[in-house]
Amino acid sequence: MLQLKGSVVPSTPHEGRSAAGPAGPSHVCAQVVVRANRSQRTQAVAVRESSASLRQSLVDTASSNALDGLDWAKQRSGSWQAEGSSHDSLTGQHSAGLSAINAHQARLWSDIRTEAKLDAETEPLLASFLHTNILAHPSLGKALSHLLASKMQSRTLLGTQLMRLIFDAYQDDSSSATDHFASVSAPTNKALLVQSILEAGMADMEAAKERDPACDKYTQCILYFKGFQAIQCQRIAHWLWKKDRKMLAIALQSRVSEVLHVDIHPAAQLGSGVLIDHATGVVIGETAVVGNNVSMLHHVTLGGSGTGKGIRHPTIGDGALLGAGVSVLGPIRVGAGCKVGAGSVVVKELPDYCVAVGVPARIIKQLQVKREPSIDMDQCDDFILDYVI
Repeated sequence: MLQLKGSVVPSTPHEGRSAAGPAGPSHVCAQVVVRANRSQRTQAVAVRESSASLRQSLVDTASSNALDGLDWAKQRSGSWQAEGSSHDSLTGQHSAGLSAINAHQARLWSDIRTEAKLDAETEPLLASFLHTNILAHPSLGKALSHLLASKMQSRTLLGTQLMRLIFDAYQDDSSSATDHFASVSAPTNKALLVQSILEAGMADMEAAKERDPACDKYTQCILYFKGFQAIQCQRIAHWLWKKDRKMLAIALQSRVSEVLHVDIHPAAQLGSGVLIDHATGVVIGETAVVGNNVSMLHHVTLGGSGTGKGIRHPTIGDGALLGAGVSVLGPIRVGAGCKVGAGSVVVKELPDYCVAVGVPARIIKQLQVKREPSIDMDQCDDFILDYVI
């Protein structure tokens, strides 16, 4: 400090200032930080109060809506009862149907998991494979999505993308169903019940287990039968086709043809409970229709005729059996319950419940008992005519 004639002069710019005097730069910064902290705390309190108010408002609104809905339901209950029991009956039938489907799926999935666990214990080398494709998944839809995506993935079609796509198709309640096409077996052209992709796949699985003596387990069908896998991929491609995602559907069809050697156009309509045994070389064209519970073997061709844009491919009736190497050409109908011998070429329509064989195929017997030859898979009986030496 310098002292001149009784006055004190500070030796530094800030020295000698009183506590109440102007603050230095450090004091100013501290005050700014304090004010900022206070402002942030004030804003945080305001946000919490606003959030609490909003939550309370939502709760009040929900409660009000619930009470209004309850009052409306009470007011309408009398009129609903007056409208009769038909609506309740239909709703009950629909709910019962859904419950039955869900119960069937749960039982089927439980059986599949049980088989996979036993297979893993019996053959430890397959334990990792079985865990990856079946045991690691919570549902049949998830397992199939993973399995099919793993089979069809490539450098350009990534497995994760395909798995998400397939599972989206299974979950799509509005569009993931087979076409509501006319039943090819009913003379009255009665429409088939719409069935979801997964439900149709379950029926395909049951068909393989029931009709193929070589199929001992569901896991055998899911994991190793390329006919079953090709049908499930076509159902996904058909779903894409109906969603107007045709290029992706065709890309998936092309990949299935490369991997499994089965070529089914995405636009083809397949019923449920379809069995393609061995499956190598099967070709089904764009406008072909295959009914429910149809069985066919390898190298079957449902081919088109002509270059027009209309219906060019055959329609196969419910319960028909097409032997190995059968070719059905053109927009003709093979009736319900027909049996066509191996190697035959069908170019004319066949009535219901007949046996045909030859090139070109000709009818050699009309079945008196209306049964579905696709169920017993007998490919020799009925083809040898009775004769007397």
